[in-house]
Amino acid sequence: MNRKIQTGIAVLAVAFITSACVSTGAFEKMQAGKNDEIKTLQQQNEALAQQKTAADQDNATLKQQNLAMQQQVGSLEAQKAALLAASQQRQQQYDALVQGLSKEVEKGQLQVRQYKDMLAVDLAEQIFFDSGKATLKPGGKEVLQKVGDALKGYENKVIRVVGHTDNIPVAKSLQGTFPTNWELSVARATNVVRFLQEVGIPPERMVPSGRAEYDPVAPNDTVEGRKKNRRIEIMLIDKSLTSEMEKSIK
Repeated sequence: MNRKIQTGIAVLAVAFITSACVSTGAFEKMQAGKNDEIKTLQQQNEALAQQKTAADQDNATLKQQNLAMQQQVGSLEAQKAALLAASQQRQQQYDALVQGLSKEVEKGQLQVRQYKDMLAVDLAEQIFFDSGKATLKPGGKEVLQKVGDALKGYENKVIRVVGHTDNIPVAKSLQGTFPTNWELSVARATNVVRFLQEVGIPPERMVPSGRAEYDPVAPNDTVEGRKKNRRIEIMLIDKSLTSEMEKSIK
């Protein structure tokens, strides 16, 4: 009887130990699985944190780019407004100049035109000078007096006076004074500038020059074309524009 009891106890002990061993293995396996899950979640969390950091950096960059674009748009709008205001001012100046010289324009003594950022007054040569000469005629002085009065108000403009001729050489009898059309065109422009100075335009605002026959507005092979090419051109140029031109030359 005692032997049977001892045997039974031994069987129970073996069963208990076996059961305990199985439970411990399963627990360790479960624990390892959970550790793997935790490790995976930690890795995912780190990846998400990195993605968030990158997204925050991208967002900051986008904000900076957006701010720069807004500043650029503001600058472009300001430039557009300035260009529009300048265009309107040039149109007003053109209209005022045409109105002030309307009678002379109607008579065909001169022409007022807009050229890019400049205003120009083209004077018919035959009204101001005899052929091959640079002395202003009395009738030309009367017209030029009105031109000078009209130009006095444009204090922000540089006045460039350019003499132009046709391609017919200077008569031999006059070549002692004007060897070529270069000298003749420059002399005519200079005399116009001197007269404009006399009527009250500051000399520092004016620049005389000559282009001879090298800037025609019509073919020189007809009488009418040569007549158009013989002219005095008075150009009104913004001081800021001439300053930029001088800087580019230097």
